[in-house]
This record gives sequence, C-alpha cells and structure tokens, in this order.
Amino acid sequence: MHPDEPTWTSPTPDPDQPRQVRRILRLFRPYRGRLAVVGLLVCASSLVSITTPFLLKEILDTAIPQGRTGLLSLLALGMILSAVVTSVFGVLQTLISTTVGQRVMHDLRTAVYGRLQRMSLAFFTRTRTGEVQSRIANDIGGMQATVTSTATSLVSNLTSVVASIVAMLALDWRLTVVSLLLLPVFVWISRRVGRERKKIATKRQKQMAAMAATVTESLSVSGILLGRTMGRADSLTRSFADESEHLVDLEVKSNMAGRWRMAVITIVMAAMPAVIYWAAGVASQLGGPSVSIGTLVAFVSLQQGMFRPTVSLLSTGVQIQTSLALFQRIFEYLDLPVDITEPEKPVHLDKVVGEIRFENVEFRYDDKSGPVLDGIDVTVPAGGSLAVVGQTGAGKSTLSYLVPRLYDVTGGRVTLDGVDVRDLDFDTLARAVGVVSQETYLFHASVAENLRFAKPDATDEELYAAAKAAQIHDHIASLPDGYDTVVGERGHRFSGGEKQRLAIARTILRDPPVLILDEATSALDTRTEHAVQEAIDALSADRTTITIAHRLSTIRAADQIVVLDSGRVAESGTHDELLEQDGRYAALVRRDAQLEPTR
Repeated sequence: MHPDEPTWTSPTPDPDQPRQVRRILRLFRPYRGRLAVVGLLVCASSLVSITTPFLLKEILDTAIPQGRTGLLSLLALGMILSAVVTSVFGVLQTLISTTVGQRVMHDLRTAVYGRLQRMSLAFFTRTRTGEVQSRIANDIGGMQATVTSTATSLVSNLTSVVASIVAMLALDWRLTVVSLLLLPVFVWISRRVGRERKKIATKRQKQMAAMAATVTESLSVSGILLGRTMGRADSLTRSFADESEHLVDLEVKSNMAGRWRMAVITIVMAAMPAVIYWAAGVASQLGGPSVSIGTLVAFVSLQQGMFRPTVSLLSTGVQIQTSLALFQRIFEYLDLPVDITEPEKPVHLDKVVGEIRFENVEFRYDDKSGPVLDGIDVTVPAGGSLAVVGQTGAGKSTLSYLVPRLYDVTGGRVTLDGVDVRDLDFDTLARAVGVVSQETYLFHASVAENLRFAKPDATDEELYAAAKAAQIHDHIASLPDGYDTVVGERGHRFSGGEKQRLAIARTILRDPPVLILDEATSALDTRTEHAVQEAIDALSADRTTITIAHRLSTIRAADQIVVLDSGRVAESGTHDELLEQDGRYAALVRRDAQLEPTR
C-alpha cells in the first residue's frame, strides 16, 4: 500500500450528493429542447423494439402452425422494419445527445478557465500549475462519457425496462414476478459498488493531478535545465515512476471495485431464461396453467431485452457515482471565491492622465499573517516618476502590484486620477497600467504574435516602431525568419536582455499612461542592463512611472524615491536629499557602489 494511502473503510452515503446531482442537472438546462427531442426518440425506439417479441409470438403460435404464408411474410417484414426504425432513431439520438454533451463540456471548460482568469495572483502563487491543468484536462475529460452518453443511456434503458415489464405482464404476470424477484438486490449491490468507485476515483484524480504537476514542472525548459545541472534527472525519473506506480494501483482498484459482485448479477441474469423454461415446464407437469411455445419464447425474449438495459442501468449508476467525484473537483474550482471583482457600477475613464495615490495603504495576505504594507501614503503626479527601494521582503513588488489590482488593498486605497482602482472597470485599468517585470513571460509563438498580444490589430509598421524604441528591431530583423521567428518555450531562444527588450516593445505597443517596472534589469549584466535601460528610458518618457529598483544607479533621476522597511515608508525624497540625510538610502547606495565592480 502507498504510504500516503488511508486505510480502506466501508463506503457511507454522501449527504451532499443530492445537491450535487441537482447542480449537474442544471448544466443541461440550456439544452432542454434538444434533450426533449432525444427523450421522444428514445421512447419511440423503445416502444418499437418491444413489438418484435409480440410479432415473434404470432409467427410461432399462428402463422407457422396454420401455414398462413401471407401473415408470416407480413410479420417478418414488421420485425425487419422494427429493427430499421430502432437503428435510425438510435443514430439520431446519439447525434443529438453527443452534441449536447460536448456543449456541456465546453461550458464547463470555459467556466473553469474564466473563473481562474479572475483569481488573484495569490491563488497562483500557492497552486501548482499542473494541478490547474489537470482539473481542466483530466477531470473534465474524464467526464466525457458521462455528459455525452449517460443521460441518453439512462433514459433509453429506463424506458426499455419499463416497456418490457409492461409487455411481460401482458404476456404472463406469474413469470414476470419470478423474473423481478432479485431486482431490488441488484440495485442495492450496484449502489454500494458505485460509492466504492467514487471514493477511489477521487483519490485517482488527485494522483493524476500530482503527476501532471510533476510533468509540468520537471519537463519544462527551466525544469530540464535545473534537473540536469543538479544531476537529479535519474532521481526525478524514479520519483515519477513512484507516482505512476501509485496511479497503477488506484486504476486497478477502480476497475476491480465491485467487479465480482457485478459479475454475479450478470450470471444470475444470464441464468434467468433457464429458470423461466424450468418454471413453465414444472408448472405444466404439475397440472398448472400451460404456456404456449410462442408466449414462452416471446416472454424470454422480452426478459432478455429487459435484463440488458437493467444491467446497463446498474452500470450507468456506478458510472454516475464515479463521475460525481470528477464533478466535485470541478465544482471546487467553480466555487472558489473571487478576490478581484469588478464593481456593479464600474467607473470608465475615456482618458487617463496618470496620477497615482497610495492613501494610508495596508496589505496583508490573510488574516493570520502580519501586514506586508502598513500606512503607505505616497503620491505620484501624472507624468512623474517614483522609485521604490529597500531590502528583500520589504514589500516593494507588492506595493506596485496594487496599482493594476494583481492584489487588492486590505486597508486604505489606491487611486488613479482620483478614482479608487477598485471602482474602475477592468478595461480602463488594463489600458491604463503596463507592467514590465523581472520574470519576462513570452508565449511559445512567433515574435510578432508575442508583440501583438498587447495589441491584436497592430500593423507591421507599429511592431517595427515599438521594437526600434526597445532597441530590439535590428536583432529581430537579423534572424532568418525575422518577426516570424518562434521564441521557444518561455522565450528560451533569446537571451535575458533580448527577452526584456521584447517585453518592453510589447508594452510600448500597448502604450499605457502608467508604467510599473518591477526590477526589470536586476538579472542582467552591466552591458546588457545599459541597453535595456535605454529602452526603458524610451518607454518611460511622458508616462507616470513606478520603478522597483534593485540597482540604485538606475533610479537616481527619479522625481521621488521611497525607501521601504518592513512594509513602512522609512524615508522619501530625491536622490540628493536622501544622500544628505545619510540614512537607509545612503547606506544602500554605498552597498550598491561596493558591489558594482563585481558585476
């Protein structure tokens, strides 16, 4: 047994299951018209199919014994037509139900993706990327059979069972009672099996999510570089093998859970025709009511026609129980509280001037932790520049992320042109604030596609102008495919400085009036930093700029410099004013000067 696997316990009913089932049914509500058509087709198909045993009875009891060739031909033609109509109806209902099921899956995928797009940055800092991908791919993908065919199968089989029982009663009620004696036991067994598989499915999906996270992290470009340079490739392979081995155990358990009990049901149902023949023969020999050959054959045919959908119904019940585990994992994401929301009546600014104010700002990640920022009061005039410096962990990046609402303040407010950023509509905020960070992200696409992510309708001339301003155009033009060059996973075909200049070009194309520079040059060597800094200077011109500085030489010309210490403003002023104070900033400048020759 896997060391993390809990001891197996007997399945218990889930009190929340009825609410979950109702919620699943609501997913199909927009398609109730199509589902009604499917229901009609299913009912019609089931009713047509049960006519075959009655036609067979007439053939055996009337047409053949009496030598009525015309009646025999007519009845045989009826059986053929019944099969044709049933098949045509089956194809139509499969087409409609599959379309509805795929639309429901599309709705679920889109809802989960849209929900995650609205989550704050804090959610993604504490959630593994592979876990998110697994919910969208594996969990929703695992529900495909349920949402595309289960509903149709349920209605079809239920209709067939009911119609068959009615027809069997019409033929012989005594044989019908014998046939149905064990049905409640079968239902009880299938429910127990379903609960077992649901529990195993929950653990299986968690294990699949863990594997997906491992693959995403270790097989990315960064993961491969780290694994090989640290000599951990074999260790990672062994770790993945252990994860996969655990998944094998869970898959086997999932498929074998209740398999013997379901096999017993199948054996009993397969033996029922023999029981019926035996019961009819014994009753006749003991002087009981006799049953005609036609009636007996027709009854067994109906019985078998009932048992097949009955077994399918029981299997469907087990499948639904298993799928509830997948739905539960999806609903967990759909029910995540959204921290960053647009107000009911958002403010839209047609023209953004760019004044930023931090008014008594406080921020903490949760109620249990202390404040990361406390009592921040800073104003950045439109077109002005603010530099924020301080030791690692002082809250510099967090402060800048409050402006584009990557986080929301927990006290005080941040305003843009006098309007609380929480009151602005998302479109205004996205157009107003551009962010260039140390962690440059590029999509696995061409250079042009990466740039146009900021402005989808940008012309080639606009791309060239932005790239020239960022001092990266000449390099792009020198590549064999130019702007059609694919940048590779996370832009690994380009150097750090080149990626930063691509990010700057992308932001120039966006043309935001407010610019956040979060240590955009901290990971670069001095020569590359100089080229990138020239691009940043071009980008910053005539914009309100907030710079999170690592190298203080880059922010000496800032209109205002704020020194953060443990989330509070320790000092503020211009470069010269702060040097005269000979406080924390002056100490940072001296430390920076000592480190500069080693860079």
